[in-house]
Amino acid sequence: MKNQNLLITSILLVLALIVVPVVAVLYDAPLSDLQVHILKHLVIAMCILALVCFILGEITNNYSQTDKLWSIAPLLYVVYVGYASGWQPRLVLMTILVAIWSARLTYNFNRRGGYSLKFWTGEEDYRWTVLRKAPFLQSKIRFTLFNFFFISLYQNALILAFTLPAVVAVSSVKPIGAFDIILALFFVMFVLIETIADQQQWNFQTEKYRKIKAGEFLNEEQANGFISSGLWSKVRHPNYASEQSIWIVFYLFSVAATGRWINWSMAGCILLVLLFQGSVDFSENITSQKYPRYKDHQKRVPKFIPKFW
Repeated sequence: MKNQNLLITSILLVLALIVVPVVAVLYDAPLSDLQVHILKHLVIAMCILALVCFILGEITNNYSQTDKLWSIAPLLYVVYVGYASGWQPRLVLMTILVAIWSARLTYNFNRRGGYSLKFWTGEEDYRWTVLRKAPFLQSKIRFTLFNFFFISLYQNALILAFTLPAVVAVSSVKPIGAFDIILALFFVMFVLIETIADQQQWNFQTEKYRKIKAGEFLNEEQANGFISSGLWSKVRHPNYASEQSIWIVFYLFSVAATGRWINWSMAGCILLVLLFQGSVDFSENITSQKYPRYKDHQKRVPKFIPKFW
């Protein structure tokens, strides 16, 4: 049933990736020639990256090739948009913010072993290993198709999609103002929360495994196997909650630029939220099987949004 739910989630994500942008473009303001020019080059770059990720994944059997680009490609996309548009003030601000996000996430991914001098190697996300054992992906051809359409193509398309508010901002009809500054402060705040959450997780796991290796006594939280203190006592995934919030805020820059609360680039943050819902459910199924007390933790602590009542 879990594998079936995962397959259904994947299909819904792919359909959403196709349907949401098409509907939005049809009912939103038409793109300018400059926006079309920029978008065309971004899509070509995305397709090249997706193809490279697919080929490297097939050759090395390490399917975390797209993971290596997750914190780098958005910055490259936004930098190109800024350059192609003549570095409008709002796009300069958006680029700086994405650079801050990119530097932090790249550092965190690197210290977990995600990168190496042989860039096609590095630590693979444990979820791909679990998925390879799923009954509906057992045959080589099925997993190859899954690698091409979901791991490589869909995820790279999603990375591009949640940076597309920068393209909408190119057609700015409103000068940079107080709303942009407020959004920038929220963006930095969520990056800071994500940083603290990841550091708390890093400290917990480092100390837990140090004690296990040394044969030392584990406290109750360490014996449970998962972190449940600090920000992680408020929500089960403070880092993921912040990541989604960051790109929702990024979308709002397109609102500040156009004055329209709904535009076609909304597809990116919607798809990202959908992906996190499915991805976290899948991860938590694995965690609850590994750590029996995690199910009690799920009952006590909300997933993304803290309780204020």
